[in-house]
Order: sequence, then structure tokens, then C-alpha cells
Amino acid sequence: MSAISTRRALLGAALAAATAGPALGGCSSSSDPEPGSRDDATAQGSTTGTASPDPAQAGQAGQAGRVLLAYFSRAGENYHYGGRRNLTVGNTEVLARMIAGRIDCDVHRIEAADPYPDDYEATVARNVREQNADARPAIAGSAPSIDSYDVVLLGSPIWNVRPPMIMWTFAEALDFTGRIVHPVVTYAVSGLGRAADDYGRACRGAAIGDGLAVLGETVADADQQVATWLTRTGLHRG
Repeated sequence: MSAISTRRALLGAALAAATAGPALGGCSSSSDPEPGSRDDATAQGSTTGTASPDPAQAGQAGQAGRVLLAYFSRAGENYHYGGRRNLTVGNTEVLARMIAGRIDCDVHRIEAADPYPDDYEATVARNVREQNADARPAIAGSAPSIDSYDVVLLGSPIWNVRPPMIMWTFAEALDFTGRIVHPVVTYAVSGLGRAADDYGRACRGAAIGDGLAVLGETVADADQQVATWLTRTGLHRG
């Protein structure tokens, strides 16, 4: 069940299971890790990005106060350097643990009421259907209140250039007015993809700050990349 927990509770789970098998942060077809991404010049190779109604405000994210890290992650069969690898811990959860280990934040795991299949191709097919239908997949449990938070980190894989549609379900249920949202993603080819744009539309009233994108296959070794991003955004002040 979804629940807010402290970073210490999140870190209680073993990172070793994921470190043994890092893999893709997103799902897609067997011919292209994220179908359509190669036609998206803006998304290709992107690792960070800003799309904010108030860039100056977004740049001061770390000075804002309390932080919530809300993430969706999928374990099971994942893309891995052209093949497949089974993960006991999803890539985005590995990344969320790294972030929570470095900053004081509360953590909320977003879970689908109808869980995504362990099978890679079945998840790809479901995601394509949901994107084409502009669907809002149901979430297990209720969304947390964000009234006491100044900064929200939204973590997910990138599937077919975009965060999964369940992230829209989560974001549209909340009022982000006066808050800064940072996209945090794991990916195969598209970097941040369209995450900043999607959250700019889905997160009502938010300023969209600098994002973090980590290649799924390398997420277990991304600690320095995470540290650099947290320092740059002001989320970690030493």
C-alpha cells in the first residue's frame, strides 16, 4: 500500500538486490527501447532540463523548505543494453533511495491499483494503450497531502519519451500552487524526455525546476551524478 515514510524507512530495504542487476528505467518495444524517442530531437540525450513559469524561483528550490519525494517504479523484466534483465527492485526506486540517503525528505511510493505486468512486452503494450487513450490509471490508496511541502520531486521511468500516465493521475489530484517540482527519471534513450512539459501541464500551479535523468543501466553507479544534481539545485547544502 502507498504511504509516506521517512528517508530512513526507505533506506531500510536492501540496495544490494538492485545493484546486482541495474537495467532500463523505462519500457518499450523490442526494436527501440523508447519508441518515438529517436524522432524527438529535444528529448534525445537530455539529462537535465528546466521548463518553469518562474525560472528564478525554480533555481532556489533548495532554500524552499520541506521536500517530498513521490515516485513510481516498476520491477520485473526490464530492457538492458538491447536485451532483458529481471529486476527485484526497479531502477527508479534505486534512484529514489540514493536521493533519500542524501537529503532530508519524506517519501511516498506511487503504486498502480492494477499493477503493471512483470513481462516487459506486456507492459510496453499497456503503456502504448494508456498513452494513446490519454488514460489516467487508478492509483492504489490515496494521494498524500502536499500542504506542508515546498518542493516535490516526482520520480518515474521514462516510457516512450514520457513519464507513465499514472504520474498524470497523481499530479492532477494535487494543487502545486507555490511549490517547485523537479522531475527525476530513469531512461533508456530519451533523457528527461517530455517530463518537464508534462509536469508543467499536470502540476497545477507549480514551478518546474531542474530535472535529473539517469540511464537505467547505470543507476546503481549514479551516486556522484545524484550528488552533483542535489548540490546544483540547492536541495543539498552540505
